[in-house]
Amino acid sequence: MGTRRFTAYSAKHLDELLRRARLDEEERLKVRAVATVLPFRTNAYVVDELIDWTAAPDDPIYRLVFPQADMLPADDVARLAGLLRSGAPAPELQAEANRVRQGLNPHPAGQMDLNVPRIGLDPVPGMQHKYPETVLFFPKQGQTCHAYCTYCFRWAQFVGDADLKFASDDVKQLAEYLKAHPNVTSVLLTGGDPMIMGEPVLKRYIEPLLEIEQLESIRIGTKSLAYWPQRFVSDPDADATLRLFEKVVAAGKNLAFMAHFTHPRELEPDLVATAAERITGTGATIRTQAPVIRSINDYPAAWEVMWRRQLTLGMIPYYMFVERDTGPQDYFAVPLVRAYEVFRDAYAAVSGLCRTVRGPSMSATPGKVCVDGVAEISGQKVFVLHFIQARDPALVGKPFFARYDPNAVWLTDLRPAFADRFPFEQIPQNTRLSA
Repeated sequence: MGTRRFTAYSAKHLDELLRRARLDEEERLKVRAVATVLPFRTNAYVVDELIDWTAAPDDPIYRLVFPQADMLPADDVARLAGLLRSGAPAPELQAEANRVRQGLNPHPAGQMDLNVPRIGLDPVPGMQHKYPETVLFFPKQGQTCHAYCTYCFRWAQFVGDADLKFASDDVKQLAEYLKAHPNVTSVLLTGGDPMIMGEPVLKRYIEPLLEIEQLESIRIGTKSLAYWPQRFVSDPDADATLRLFEKVVAAGKNLAFMAHFTHPRELEPDLVATAAERITGTGATIRTQAPVIRSINDYPAAWEVMWRRQLTLGMIPYYMFVERDTGPQDYFAVPLVRAYEVFRDAYAAVSGLCRTVRGPSMSATPGKVCVDGVAEISGQKVFVLHFIQARDPALVGKPFFARYDPNAVWLTDLRPAFADRFPFEQIPQNTRLSA
């Protein structure tokens, strides 16, 4: 169905692309400085079809993929810009960039230790046994994307530092681990973006999972429908990929696309509708999710339009997340009370078929914490919260309360109400899900 025409743009193309946004030389230098710390990658489809260059740099899709000069502390940007301006040696520039990265919480939610499964005493690389029934697997060949989101909480995977990477190509070890843990019923392939892999490689990861009898679902976390829908329509292996999806469904497994859509414009091209129709035609489902991001989608109409459009395309609205406590969180974060108001107003404006969505949810160390609202109890204003998922399953679904704080943006900003500690603070935080 045609030839591959994917063209990627990296940091070496950044200065040229920034000229299209009418940034002057000093502004471009600052953006390039930020790009020494945070990863940059986009492609011709995003650049030519999704970004409104007449509105750049304020265009939301532009802000979604291009670094901004104020994403990092001004002093750090000034030092990095000075090194670029003076033509400093690459090792010196890299050392400064690494210093800044270490202050950005590159691995949130304890993902390098708390969630790493073990066989005996040995950690299993490239896997996270995050909840009793769910294992995440990071395919080695899927540790990039068609384009990077500037808010991505997995930015550390893409900066070229081996110590920050988290991946494996040992699917046999994954299968052995699953067989040893019959309570695991769902595997999530994530990254990066597994759909960056061609069908022959993707098949090597998926087909062995079809032999695991206890598995009920295989999930694929992907932004490809937004950033490169050609993957399912006109790429050379598009048809073969869809046949692989059909094979998963025929094996009795639920194949769920965890599709990320951050702004309504990503859903507008006809190509997205065609790709979604082809995917759902295999028997797979498409569930949609994204964080609420300041300056991009932090208003109810954005979510209302997205959820309605997703429904007409046969997709299932699934999650609104809160921006994670990593990377440029200070730049993108929305206060929890505002995130709740955005969710509430958008939720109230759509039909019941869209109300499969949950949120706003924080994927924090103890689990997925949902902000249910703000209430006044015994004269005290509080946040009402509950766990959608938890490392301790006994906490799931039980409401708990935090003191109201209009400036709180993450779970660690909150303090318990009506108690000395939160329910999740009653259990050891170093609990491991291991063999």
